[in-house]
Amino acid sequence: MTSKKLVNSVAGCADDALAGLVACNPNLQLLQGHRVALRSDLDSLKGRVALLSGGGSGHEPAHAGFIGKGMLTGVIAGAVFTSPAVGSILAAIRAVAQAGTVGTLLIVKNYTGDRLNFGLAREQARAEGIPVEMVVIGDDSAFTVLKKAGRRGLCGTVLIHKVAGALAEAGVGLEEITKRVNVVAKAMGTLGVSLSSCSVPGSKPTFELSADEVELGLGIHGEAGVRRIKMATADEIVKLMLDHMTDTTNASHVPVQPGSSVVMMVNNLGGLSFLELGIIADAAVRSLEGRGVKIARALVGTFMSALEMPGISLTLLLVDEPLLKLIDAETTAVAWPNVAAVSITGRKRNRVAPAEPQEALDSTAVGGSASKRMALVLERVCSTLLGLEEHLNALDRAAGDGDCGTTHSRAARAIREWLKEGPPPASPAQLLSKLSVLLLEKMGGSSGALYGLFLTAAAQPLKVKTSLPAWSAAMDAGLEAMQKYGKAAPGDRTMLDSLWAAGQELQAWKSPGADLLQVLTKAVKSWGPHCTHKLKKSFSLMPEMTDAMDRERMAAPKKTWMGFRRLRSHMDAQGRRKTAKPRHHCGQKGGRTQLCCV
Repeated sequence: MTSKKLVNSVAGCADDALAGLVACNPNLQLLQGHRVALRSDLDSLKGRVALLSGGGSGHEPAHAGFIGKGMLTGVIAGAVFTSPAVGSILAAIRAVAQAGTVGTLLIVKNYTGDRLNFGLAREQARAEGIPVEMVVIGDDSAFTVLKKAGRRGLCGTVLIHKVAGALAEAGVGLEEITKRVNVVAKAMGTLGVSLSSCSVPGSKPTFELSADEVELGLGIHGEAGVRRIKMATADEIVKLMLDHMTDTTNASHVPVQPGSSVVMMVNNLGGLSFLELGIIADAAVRSLEGRGVKIARALVGTFMSALEMPGISLTLLLVDEPLLKLIDAETTAVAWPNVAAVSITGRKRNRVAPAEPQEALDSTAVGGSASKRMALVLERVCSTLLGLEEHLNALDRAAGDGDCGTTHSRAARAIREWLKEGPPPASPAQLLSKLSVLLLEKMGGSSGALYGLFLTAAAQPLKVKTSLPAWSAAMDAGLEAMQKYGKAAPGDRTMLDSLWAAGQELQAWKSPGADLLQVLTKAVKSWGPHCTHKLKKSFSLMPEMTDAMDRERMAAPKKTWMGFRRLRSHMDAQGRRKTAKPRHHCGQKGGRTQLCCV
């Protein structure tokens, strides 16, 4: 069975891909009649060395993505995983020679077809009097015993593009560039690993792997690697790769040792997620630095792919300062990463997080009977929520993932643990702020965020006053924040419904002479979960919720209502013990009971 590909035709996919790159990049042009891309400023290269590379398509962004000032002059592309035609290679050589360049260097990956076709084009061009040299890059570190064909050309070839391009841009001659590039090529190695295969458009996968297998040391066309290993963690696979690449008994090893300085490339073979790529990069940095290797530069991204192969390759290049300057030299190639010229090893990677702002404590902020009573209220609310855990989960299962009770029980347990550390603040603003932070950190989910928003906003009016009008204003502020960021509205059958109904009743606290307990009792009775079943759901974090689910009662209003009911119950008991003119623990004067004095 062939895999699906977004192409117009199997036969024309390589042409279409190259045409798309050129169409979107003003710095590139196509060579008419050939699958060749060239720099659009070719005529400005008069008197300099031209650099040509290429190979089969399917390895994008290699190689056309590396055309530009400071890198390649042009690229000749073949069909997918197929060497380019000799005629097209020769046409590219002639085109750059016609522009007045003083010679051409062909940078070729070590594959039989590429060596033959580029080599034949070189000989024909030389017969025409065009100075042409060719370097064959083999950076594969997979095979411990070298075969006659030598090491395969892999992602390290891109580093050769960069080094040669910087030298050519600086005006270095053809012979010197060829000599220096050959030296650099011997100081690097690449090893790949893949979780599964890729497939050429119109064809079946190139190979098959079991679900628990990984191919180590494979080529960029799906060629077999050195062995198949069991699936492991990213850290374990990276360690295995680096062990293999640096093993001195491996004939193709990279001579890296403690104190060495390297450029590291983490290359996506095409189908790996950016999430996985970042994990691999982190593992590689830690593993190399753990070996005492200095990472001078780290290049992470997709440089040389194998179509959609879900795998990575690691490349190590030993560098000194002169070579590093060539790597850092400016380029306009679209696929080369814009990396800062700063060493990875030794730099400061973390910034100390700002300290939490310290709120000014008033004389009654902590301790005293008010603080103890608040602890009692919180304990009773927590006890109620814990007792409702399974009931709320059952209600939520009809409309969501069934974790409403679990989420609120997690919050209740977190508050209980916090209360064990000492008495809560008696200052309402500080209490709500503390609870907000606690729920954001411990509760999780959308509920934690919504409660955090509500409590954070509600705390603000209470910083100045704790009168009944201030508590009503606090409710208003909390509701406004929930609507602003949660996007729910009253009547949507969310936790907002109970809070909104209570908030409407609490508006009475803004009137002179309002009675705390009477208003609060009315607020609790005005809206319970028995009312929400008459409302039609119009908002959900899960838009796909079905009508059948909608017929079930939503758990959100009930949990909010139960919290209000528990608070009202406690205050009823406290109110019965109040004298005509209670002593205000919050320090306020006056005869009426205040919410901060419960």
